[in-house]
Amino acid sequence: MDPHPSYPPEHPAVYPDAPLTVKELPQEMRPREELQRRGAENVPDEILLAILLRSGVPGKNVTELARELLRRYSGLANLSKADYAELLGCKIKGLGKVKAMELAAALELGRRAAQQGPRHESPAIREPESVYRIVSPLARALQQEIFWVLLLDTKNKLIGQPVETTRGLLDTSPVHPREVFSKAVRYSAASVILVHNHPSGDPTPSKEDLDITRRLIEAARILGIRVVDHLIIGKPSSATPGYVSLREKNLVAFE
Repeated sequence: MDPHPSYPPEHPAVYPDAPLTVKELPQEMRPREELQRRGAENVPDEILLAILLRSGVPGKNVTELARELLRRYSGLANLSKADYAELLGCKIKGLGKVKAMELAAALELGRRAAQQGPRHESPAIREPESVYRIVSPLARALQQEIFWVLLLDTKNKLIGQPVETTRGLLDTSPVHPREVFSKAVRYSAASVILVHNHPSGDPTPSKEDLDITRRLIEAARILGIRVVDHLIIGKPSSATPGYVSLREKNLVAFE
């Protein structure tokens, strides 16, 4: 007997590690059936997203496609800010033009509904400690550097949630102005605050941190956007409150 028999692809049972299709999933695990059984408010994000996506591709059922998309955006909060071009630019197998368009439409409806609902006034951000309180929960226990942008209106009030723009070491994963300022332009932000974390816990700025800040300030001026500050977040200690403000330390000229 041949010890390495070949099987035709129409016999998926011989590939025990292959992802199950939606039809092969138990009835109670299928996205639509799970929502019908538990109610929309009681199912996880991936199930709601899978229902919008409707179908997967060979080797990846729709629930797995939804999980991959959520992983790519590090959760629903970041995904909710994505537009059609960004979704299509993900180059995720199974997320073609039609699915990206339908998902972008659903996300835009959600954003519009939120804008038309009761508004909760965001406090004005006037000192680095306020920024630290907002971003430090996002940075806690992270093992890699992440770069965020806080969008502010003309009264220094926060527009939406901090926007993650880059993940990875800043000296090996360049921070591009187009990623940093694309949301600022879209939401007509008057100014921004730049933030990133140091997983080591030491918020002391590096030469790369200062160089990147200067480049972003110059790019922002061309766009008519003011960079208010750049905070580096670490861990609180006897020597530091857990962050360094480049403006407070006069390490970079922001004006």
